[in-house]
Amino acid sequence: MPEGHTLHRLARLHQRRYAGRAVEVTSPQGRFSASTVDGQVLRKAEAHGKHLFHVYGPDATVHVHLGLYGTFTEFEHPVVDPVGQVRMRLVGETHWTDLRGPTRCEVLTDAEVRALRTRLGPDPLRRDADPDRAFAKISKSRQSIGVLLMDQAVLAGVGNVYRAEVLFRHGIHPLTAGHRIDHALWGELWSDLVVLMRAGVKIGRIDTVRPEHLPEATGRAPRQDRHGGEVYVYRRAGLPCLVCGTPVAMADLAGRNLFWCPGCQPS
Repeated sequence: MPEGHTLHRLARLHQRRYAGRAVEVTSPQGRFSASTVDGQVLRKAEAHGKHLFHVYGPDATVHVHLGLYGTFTEFEHPVVDPVGQVRMRLVGETHWTDLRGPTRCEVLTDAEVRALRTRLGPDPLRRDADPDRAFAKISKSRQSIGVLLMDQAVLAGVGNVYRAEVLFRHGIHPLTAGHRIDHALWGELWSDLVVLMRAGVKIGRIDTVRPEHLPEATGRAPRQDRHGGEVYVYRRAGLPCLVCGTPVAMADLAGRNLFWCPGCQPS
């Protein structure tokens, strides 16, 4: 599932290409009712966590959640006939975009948007985010920090990669109970997430390895993985830790693969 930086990149792209102009919005697949926004001016594209919002006007916001299989594909004119199951198509003055396979694609009223966003935790990529809202839940919870970081009602936008990497970077075992994370440590985690996720928005991939551990500094081979990016523990089970050499561990936690270094993140 795409993590929050991907949705913020999409929001910025759609803001540049479509905002301030009338947009043709259709559903070639026929599973999305686009009539209320078709031909309207896109006022703003923004993201909150893993949710994308195209705001057309009062009580007319298209909400998209990509889920596991949703994808946007972007094109320049000329427009061609749809290929496959296109849930939503946007056509602007110079570009057009197809959306396939999302979990949600719907037009919401302003009240529905507010209700949805109220259910989400603060997003490290939003300037209006309040990290203390997340800490208030974390500090009272006996659930593990590994579970809490993935709970979108606690913290919006963090997925499996950022979860694994930020915990490694701060030497925290992922099964540490939330109430054992003090306010100062939470501040460090939050600040690191802001930096890492902003970098993800900028370059379009997740890189979490500090300069002294990069291939060019250590002489190791670059990471070969379809996800790209240099990481410490994510999808590196059984391989030596880039810092201490201990084999990276993997386990199942709440239905998701959990990665950590037993040497750098002792229980």
